[in-house]
Amino acid sequence: MTFIKSLYIHKQFYIYLALVSVCFLVSYWLPLLYPIAWILCIIIGVLFLTDVLLLYRFKNAISARRILPDKLSNSDHNSIPLTLSNHYPFKVYIDVIDELPNQFQKRDFSYKTILKPNENHDFTYDVRPVERGEYTFGNLNVYISSQLRIVKRKYQYQNEQIVPVYPSFIQMQKYDFLAIGNHLTQIGLKKIRRIGHTSEFEQIKDYVVGDDYRTINWKATGKRAQLMVNQFQDEKSQPIYSIIDTGRVMKMPFNGLKLLDYAINSALAFSNVALKKHDKVGLLTFSKNIENFLPAIHKMTYLNKILESLYSINTQFTDSDYGLLYAQIKRKVTHRSLLLLYTNFEHISALKRQIPYLQAISKKHMLVVILFENTELESLITSNTEDLQSIYHKTIAEKFAYEKRLMVKELQKYGIQSILTPPEELTINTINKYLEIKARGLL
Repeated sequence: MTFIKSLYIHKQFYIYLALVSVCFLVSYWLPLLYPIAWILCIIIGVLFLTDVLLLYRFKNAISARRILPDKLSNSDHNSIPLTLSNHYPFKVYIDVIDELPNQFQKRDFSYKTILKPNENHDFTYDVRPVERGEYTFGNLNVYISSQLRIVKRKYQYQNEQIVPVYPSFIQMQKYDFLAIGNHLTQIGLKKIRRIGHTSEFEQIKDYVVGDDYRTINWKATGKRAQLMVNQFQDEKSQPIYSIIDTGRVMKMPFNGLKLLDYAINSALAFSNVALKKHDKVGLLTFSKNIENFLPAIHKMTYLNKILESLYSINTQFTDSDYGLLYAQIKRKVTHRSLLLLYTNFEHISALKRQIPYLQAISKKHMLVVILFENTELESLITSNTEDLQSIYHKTIAEKFAYEKRLMVKELQKYGIQSILTPPEELTINTINKYLEIKARGLL
């Protein structure tokens, strides 16, 4: 039974049969071809048996292995390495078909290669998940053909391997590297010009052209007989919270990814950068209820707890309760903190209903409301209008885009900081805002 399940007919075999069939057909008019057709039938039969014998004579003549990581990174291209080994004493043709998880909706995976005797071959392919959760990889199917190309033998490996998809730790590591090397400006984060300096002293250094003369340390200058200045740094150990709205407004998809997942990826990368800058980080997620609350702590190991909490959250089908958010912050966040609120409002009226709560929160804390631009409207706004319906669609799109800018003005009117950003640039703009607030000593 195992033999039958693993035996497949190569498409070239059917080409041979078609040629023999043509010979039999033509032999009706040319009888000379009739015995030739039978000879060809016998040759094909012998080749069939020979090919079966070649492929099944050796046991476990092919080894294959899929190397899955402990977890996959959401919204990123993850590499999946595969390794093949040929233990046949002859060259084989290989067709690899990997059964990818249902979430990818990909049924045409195929990789073809040729292996010489006792040759090993490694290759990788990329997958890009857009949902968090468990992904199940099915069988790794390897089809082997000899040079005769009559039949194929099927090998199967690693049935049902499960791997979880976590928030984008690849993006987190990218910003982590840049934060350690102080190269955040390389990815588009602007340098913030300091107005004065913060109160935390760092070191005394030689004066260079451009240094603020008000920071000259005259005592050190007198000792060294050259100009010396005091250098200051941003204040450390300041509490910073990522607050994520998990209500229905965060279900909107962009490029296959929900707004919630953009917010989760940004919160993880930002928390890592803030920890590297020696600040405390915390997390709060809410909708109708407070779902997660992690107090602000300065520990690098705390990032794992934040990662696990972000892995399990999901959007709800209800509107979020900002009154409950205000009560939770008033009760649990007792020190002045930087609060980054990831949310979305599609209409100015929806924002105005929540302004009293946002204003109450901003009286004690530095609140930054992060809103998303609807980038899919840009194609409508910039398109050429050729009929009445196109004009109508373009007008509505411009109205929605204008309302987003109006929301920013509305928040500024109440002294509330805001970020209006495309989803793809969320992390960059969030970190940039954090550096700006730190540089200006607003917290």
